[in-house]
Amino acid sequence: MSQPIRMCIICRQRALQESLQRLQIINGELVPFSKSGRSFYICKACMTNNEKKVVKILNNKCKTNHKAMMDFGKTFKETATNG
Repeated sequence: MSQPIRMCIICRQRALQESLQRLQIINGELVPFSKSGRSFYICKACMTNNEKKVVKILNNKCKTNHKAMMDFGKTFKETATNG
């Protein structure tokens, strides 16, 4: 049986869905996917190693202000270690 393949929005690498972190932005906050609304996938390597690139891409893709994105580094590290 085949498993779903998804793409990381940062490095654009394809991987199994279970190996990626699914997130979304609600009211300017980065949160785990809440099972409704639009979401995106980020691989664990990008979450821990490419914080500046992640902020830049999320600003572009999500059309969110830069100030809200600056606090996401903490969330990335917490999500990567917990998830």
